[in-house]
Amino acid sequence: MSVEPEFAQDPDEQQALDAYSQVVIRVAESVTPHVAAIEMMSTGRRGQVRVGSGSAVVFTADGYMLTNAHVVAGLQSGRAVFADGKQTDVELVGADPLSDLAVVRGLKSTPPPALLGDADTLRVGQLVIAVGNPLGLAGSVTAGVVSGLGRSIPVRAGEHRRVIEDVIQTDAALNPGNSGGALADTKGRIVGINTAVAGLGLGLAVPINATTQRIIASLLRDGRVRRAYLGLVSTPIPLDASAVVRTGQKEGLRVVEVIANSPAEMSGLLPGDLVLRAQGRAVSSAESLQKLLFEGAIGQAFPLTVLRDGKTVQLTAFPSEMSQQ
Repeated sequence: MSVEPEFAQDPDEQQALDAYSQVVIRVAESVTPHVAAIEMMSTGRRGQVRVGSGSAVVFTADGYMLTNAHVVAGLQSGRAVFADGKQTDVELVGADPLSDLAVVRGLKSTPPPALLGDADTLRVGQLVIAVGNPLGLAGSVTAGVVSGLGRSIPVRAGEHRRVIEDVIQTDAALNPGNSGGALADTKGRIVGINTAVAGLGLGLAVPINATTQRIIASLLRDGRVRRAYLGLVSTPIPLDASAVVRTGQKEGLRVVEVIANSPAEMSGLLPGDLVLRAQGRAVSSAESLQKLLFEGAIGQAFPLTVLRDGKTVQLTAFPSEMSQQ
């Protein structure tokens, strides 16, 4: 008597699974050589001690690497180890806590740079692949889909509360060692830098787009980014039909939280407000607001147009300078 398997796989399902696997394998093989495990060191009485760890992605031919600001955590030097076992000492070039991006430089030869993409082309539901060094496992790969775009996430670093703006949310599994690793699209282009913020339990990545390219350029040039700070947590939402007619906009930024004692709170902004315009320009994503909050906005009048209980309200904030701590 023959016994049929209890679960027989449909040939079409097997073919689809094979195609999915081939995409992930191809991207993993393409991206992994450019991603390093990174250890940041501090010098104490007993010599150098590892203080921070994560991942980093080579993005220039002369050995500059992208990682997260919270990985370097104010430290100045460390070591990068690549999947092929090659190592190099690294030094901090600069960090920007608001975007959670940092640049370090390899002091010896590094692999060639990864290909950077544009996160603005991403769509919800799109396949992405995360490559990093979770918990010391070099070259670890996870895959998932984009589950949200343009999010802003509040995080706490010591006694400081800050908001990471315009992040990509995915369901690709991320552990703390993934921080600073690559989020790639199906063509192997780096569209984000993973940021596994402890305690959130979310797969998040800082997007690679025009705004972050500006931030990276400032880090390379000056070692820092002077940023204006508002202090709000927001999420993009579509406007209902009546609001579209009244405002002429299809989208806005819903205020989820206003940070205590922030310029946003002092302006009168409230949770639930829908921000339509800032400095006279329409805003429909965290990035569109972030573009307006560079050095020139610090201490200056910053007009906000919000929709509150069906009525348009005009507010004025005075952004402060974002702390580098």
